[in-house]
Amino acid sequence: MIHEGTLLNYIGGRWQPACTADQLPVDNPATREVLAGVPLSSASDVDQAVRAAAAALPAWRRTPPGDRIQPLFRLKALLDAEADELSRLITLECGKTLAESRGELTRGIENVEVATGIPSLMMGAGLEDIAAGIDELLIRQPVGVVAAITPFNFPGMIPLWFLPYAVACGNTIVIKPSERTPLTLARVIELVDRCGFPPGVVNLVHGGKGVVDALIDHPEVRAISFVGSTPVARYVYARAAANGKRAQCQGGAKNPIIVLPDADMEMATRIAADSAFGCAGQRCLASSVVINVGEARTTFTPRILEAAASRKVGYGLEPGVEMGPVISAESRNRIQGLIQRGVADGATLVVDGRSRTVPGFERGHFLGPTVLADVDPESELARTEVFGPVLSLMHAATVDEAIEIVNRSPYGNMACLFTSSGAAARRFRYEARAGNIGINVGVAAPMAYFPFSGWKDSFFGDLHAQGRDAIDFYTEKKIVVERWPSTWSRTF
Repeated sequence: MIHEGTLLNYIGGRWQPACTADQLPVDNPATREVLAGVPLSSASDVDQAVRAAAAALPAWRRTPPGDRIQPLFRLKALLDAEADELSRLITLECGKTLAESRGELTRGIENVEVATGIPSLMMGAGLEDIAAGIDELLIRQPVGVVAAITPFNFPGMIPLWFLPYAVACGNTIVIKPSERTPLTLARVIELVDRCGFPPGVVNLVHGGKGVVDALIDHPEVRAISFVGSTPVARYVYARAAANGKRAQCQGGAKNPIIVLPDADMEMATRIAADSAFGCAGQRCLASSVVINVGEARTTFTPRILEAAASRKVGYGLEPGVEMGPVISAESRNRIQGLIQRGVADGATLVVDGRSRTVPGFERGHFLGPTVLADVDPESELARTEVFGPVLSLMHAATVDEAIEIVNRSPYGNMACLFTSSGAAARRFRYEARAGNIGINVGVAAPMAYFPFSGWKDSFFGDLHAQGRDAIDFYTEKKIVVERWPSTWSRTF
């Protein structure tokens, strides 16, 4: 909700201004139009939200799971009804195309659907007679007050990785959206407000690093969910651990694709281009490296160059546009600098999108798809998350060499293989050191009932977002060992 041009926090079931007047502009990255101001809330605002969540926890925890999911059914219906408006809002503040925004929202709603199964998903286990006359039970109980810190690139989907599971399990939650794209989540929370959650179960606090630190340090917050860059994910995880909290922190990625000579080149090209340049490369599953094996270099390379050069860049609300802008001028400058560094390190710039402009939107943060060939796997470009529409081409003589390149990367979010060989696919699936594997798939995004995996520097923690991992993360397991002496029963 916005009051006099500034977003409000949602605390204890009420919309209220932040305690500080400090704020940042939220602008449309394609038009540079200022959409709203986002407050840089203080530690006092965080404390109010956490206290509201803590006050709501006892009653919410005692609410039967079948009753806790009723507001989620209503939320799912409202999200479906408001999907067009929400998708447009994502495009306005994030820059992606309207089709990409619709796809993002669909994947978020899937998580609401899965979380409505909590009466089954949250079940424990039991065994009679572990010893004579003694039974043992495992029951799940909510963790308590939890916090979610979400990124700019999926402002609708990623908060829904966390919120539905957290509250369905009986926790209360405080969410901080990215200060770059806070409007979508604010609108989602307006819908949450209509769903019948008791005040304090769901809370929203806007802000920057000060809010992040205050959430991590607050003694009432028991668990932290985070998605962002690897340096920040490592920082959040370390600080949360130092404070004795559980944490799940999704970091950055490089996401290599291996193309074998026997691949369907037309399909591989189309899917690889969508993976590398979709959402302007600003997603944690964007493929930013292609490793051509053997003769694939001569068949795949000209196709991907043509796909990159011909991709239509523009304002995401206009028809026919295939790629929008990056999020900010700072991001564009950083991406341009990494491209130049790649050239300086010996790569060949074969498609240069650095000077791409869009008529009528000259002030927007646009880049065109960019492709560099002959990239050294040990170069800075090859080992740095670009988070932009930049694809690095490498070559390997054999599939063994290609898998070795994949496994040397410090990241392990996703790796993909294009081939018609089942044996090669199985070998790759078995040996590739990445948490999400794609076979003839360029964005191996798990469905909501599977965990969103990630290995190495792409993830810090033990339990991932979504699916059963979410249930494990948002519950604590309690073991009950009980004996009822037979003499007790004879007294009745």
